[in-house]
Amino acid sequence: MIRLDNLQKSFGEKVAVHIPEFTINDGDILGLVGNNGAGKTTLFRLMLDLMKADEGTVSINGINPAESEEWKKTTGSYIDEGFLIDFLTPEEYFEFLGKVNNMTKDAVESREKDFEQFMAGEIMNQKKLIRDFSAGNKQKIGIISALFNCPRLVILDEPFNFLDPSSQNILKKLLLTYARENEATILISSHNLQHTIEISTRIALLEHGIILKDLQNEHGSAEKELEDYFNI
Repeated sequence: MIRLDNLQKSFGEKVAVHIPEFTINDGDILGLVGNNGAGKTTLFRLMLDLMKADEGTVSINGINPAESEEWKKTTGSYIDEGFLIDFLTPEEYFEFLGKVNNMTKDAVESREKDFEQFMAGEIMNQKKLIRDFSAGNKQKIGIISALFNCPRLVILDEPFNFLDPSSQNILKKLLLTYARENEATILISSHNLQHTIEISTRIALLEHGIILKDLQNEHGSAEKELEDYFNI
């Protein structure tokens, strides 16, 4: 369970996040939607202790990320390509992730095979560094890295960015299967409303740092209300 209590962050006079109270339950696939500047990425950075809050706290399974690193053992995330070690090849990077997570060589190779369809033959054995890949393939490497050690909590910021339509559809299936098989909690932000509706069990509408709506999304039930809000 994740709890946000009186979480506040401002940049000068601009309020980026102001959430009095919000709870994310175990097993939720929470889609975070909102227009540009709504505070989605700032919220994720606060949750991952990449940014210091002005007020309030984040609690991940009872742990405050600002006070302990125990939460990192069960959390995988990808915000942007700054998360990658881009002077490594994908093979070297996945090997590094395996070592960090005490995985055997066989376990690393097995995990790589789990993502073969998503990688589409464009990631492994290319004989080039991560920094030399396209934006879409960097995105794939980042998403795979977030899922690599099977964390119970996954946080992905705009995961559908830069991906072609086929890869977007594969990613949707991948995340749904991952959540089911690992009983995982997944948080995604996205400008793509349709993709978010299709995979989320719950959707939070964030604007000007404030959660305006917290919608259950069983069988896409939030679609009409969100389309009305965004005037689609």
